[in-house]
Amino acid sequence: FNALTNSSKAQAANFPFCTIEPNVGVVPVPDERLDKLIEISKSKKKINTTIEFVDIAGLVEGASKGEGLGNKFLSHIREVDAIIHVLRCFEDPDITHVENNINPLRDAEIIETELMLADIESLDRQIQNLTKKAKTNDQDAKSDLLLMNELYALLSEGKPIRLGNFTDEKVKQYKSFNLLTSKPILYVCNVEENDAASGNSFTKNIYSTDIRQLSL
Repeated sequence: FNALTNSSKAQAANFPFCTIEPNVGVVPVPDERLDKLIEISKSKKKINTTIEFVDIAGLVEGASKGEGLGNKFLSHIREVDAIIHVLRCFEDPDITHVENNINPLRDAEIIETELMLADIESLDRQIQNLTKKAKTNDQDAKSDLLLMNELYALLSEGKPIRLGNFTDEKVKQYKSFNLLTSKPILYVCNVEENDAASGNSFTKNIYSTDIRQLSL
């Protein structure tokens, strides 16, 4: 996070959950096309588009039920457009791991499972509220309720929403539900400096696995 945002906001400490409140950084995006437009228009001011990064502590098993302050952490990423999972792919006896051993595939599966459980809990609440509105013949409520039941069934099969086969119209519709597993996912392997170019046994294991299917 500090490297991405050119800051020192994120604390790096050798104990779990040293990050309690989220770290937020806004980064301008370089774009050569913008430079060419400024050259043509002779503009005196350049305003780059920006990306906002929100850094939260890693999730642990039981996060959807509040373990490790999980519910608090999950609430911070409800509104983001995409999620980046940073997976630990290096050994170091001096740096603790909450599970006491290094297994990035297990870590990815724990996170995915917790996000799905959080979505199921969120849908439970939303379905209860919409059921009452649907009984009043509210057409929007009926439409949302039908889709929510589809999403609930998919999650109950152990599949994140982003892997569902939905029409563009339904995707646009469920984005308003703020469900975590509907968001695009990027997995980033955190390796030692010496392994940055070639990877290691952990990253090779990840590359050989369809990580999207871990939670099936």
